[in-house]
Amino acid sequence: MKKGFSKDFYLVLIGQIISLFGNAVIRFALPLHLLSVTHSPSLLGIVSGFAFLPLAVMSPVGGLIADRVNKRNIMVVLDFFTAGLVLAFLLLSGRVSLVGLILVMLFLLYGISGAYQPSVQASIPLLVTEEAIMPANALINMISSLSGLLGPALGGIAYGLWGITPILYLCAGCFFLSALMELFIHIPFTRKELTCSLFRELAGDIKESLLFITREKKEIGKLTLCCTAVNFFLSALMIISLPVIVMQILSFPKGNASEMYGFLQALMAAGGLAGGMAAGIFSKKLNIRNSWKLLFTSSLLLIPMGAALQPAIPAYAAYTIIALSGLLIMALASLYTIQIMSYIQLTTPAALIGKVISWIIALSSCAQPAGQIMYGFLLEHLQTKIWLIFTLTALLSMLVSYWNKQAAKTL
Repeated sequence: MKKGFSKDFYLVLIGQIISLFGNAVIRFALPLHLLSVTHSPSLLGIVSGFAFLPLAVMSPVGGLIADRVNKRNIMVVLDFFTAGLVLAFLLLSGRVSLVGLILVMLFLLYGISGAYQPSVQASIPLLVTEEAIMPANALINMISSLSGLLGPALGGIAYGLWGITPILYLCAGCFFLSALMELFIHIPFTRKELTCSLFRELAGDIKESLLFITREKKEIGKLTLCCTAVNFFLSALMIISLPVIVMQILSFPKGNASEMYGFLQALMAAGGLAGGMAAGIFSKKLNIRNSWKLLFTSSLLLIPMGAALQPAIPAYAAYTIIALSGLLIMALASLYTIQIMSYIQLTTPAALIGKVISWIIALSSCAQPAGQIMYGFLLEHLQTKIWLIFTLTALLSMLVSYWNKQAAKTL
């Protein structure tokens, strides 16, 4: 057993492997199914964008719950509920509007994720020693990336061969198995007694956590705004542009496009996995003051992605350039996220960790739906000038990296 890690932390990891694999597959399959049926990038952008809103709303709620309820119980209940939700989707499929059904499904999935992730992140400092926090975050990030690596690749192949139904049955099984695994986890928990009404207590918690990130630890608030800007520009473009580029712009054979997109998503996840491995190996050498360099390099890599979409470049050559650039962007983004999250966990009091992390997730996630909707319309109306979209986004992301540099100077 690795020094600093408890048996319960490894059980959390195993549960995350199973649950996140199901999440990776279903979040890949549903938007792809919508695009395949409707052929509308703008509709994809609207549905995907609005689906993120529950993540922003539920993250603060999840943070409040995570600091008041046994975190193990939260994980178990939400995984069982998600398994039932997928089965309900299968029962309703073909009986109601596909667009509405997928929108509601994604709404609920992202809302559950918003309530779930603060519990996972807040449990890490309780299950590992202080010096193991960054390696532990790296492992959690690597699990997410590995699930994303296998999920889209297998999901793309399965969707091309059999359609959406077998994928949904697989995901339901993953969530059910994860919930069973999590029943055996023990996370230290001390029940907090109410000293006033529940509403007043929750309002006080919200105020306390907001004051912490805006006054006591202003640098956390500034870094949160940097993450928000990155999500609006860089993350939203990557999420919306890749399926449109592979499925509609590059001239792949029709039956092969979904598989090519699945492999591309797998490569993105491989980049995240590489970044997580690097964070675990070089944790003692990473300095948060240099985190801006990761964002700046990621911004530069958007330029060759846009340039690859020139009409004179063959489809497979463009695909290769986009895949390699995207892989590097994901590796750098993974390193950046791990650094930021580890810094917050180390500098936030234990009683506030769940709430503070939930606010960061909520605020940074609020920007992503707006960005996805914006890019959905831009991609639909500027398909002959996508290189321009990538170039402008690269310039704006560089400005965000400079802002991050200024914010990190005081750390």
